[in-house]
Amino acid sequence: MKIIISGFGGQGVLSLGKFISYSAIEQDLNTSWLPAYGPEMRGGTANCSVIYSAEEIASPVIDSPDILIAFNEPSLVKFEGMVKPGGIIITNSDIVGIKATRKDCKVYEIPVDTLASAINKRGANVFMLGVLLPIFKDISMDSAIHAVEHVFESKPKIIPVNIQCLKAGYEYMSKLV
Repeated sequence: MKIIISGFGGQGVLSLGKFISYSAIEQDLNTSWLPAYGPEMRGGTANCSVIYSAEEIASPVIDSPDILIAFNEPSLVKFEGMVKPGGIIITNSDIVGIKATRKDCKVYEIPVDTLASAINKRGANVFMLGVLLPIFKDISMDSAIHAVEHVFESKPKIIPVNIQCLKAGYEYMSKLV
């Protein structure tokens, strides 16, 4: 599975990539995570490429992702054309005010910020991880929970609320796929 995640710095884009990679590792899959930053971190652009596979991964560079996750409009504009035909585009409709133009991809417009902030104001990326689980099918909820616990091990007080966000994202997407 090849995924590009993109948005503004501070939206948890790179952390979401880590969550996916750690979840894949939990499932004994090979993975790569390649971050890219804009000139400034918070508020600038950030994206990452994540690949996971049962096979060896030759390169972390993605030319044609299976999935694009766009947390903002510039990300949708920049990466939409790269998604492989039959791929999936997921936008954070709270921020992305334009529609994806691809007719050969499945598009999900999800108000991620609104739904996540009802649980945790900074939980949009973890909510999105939950959204991805029904799509991935080969990464379990248990693996995703372990990934969240691993990433936040130095902040144990925020683990339970993030796991709530994860499960809420999963429940939301399970009704759509």
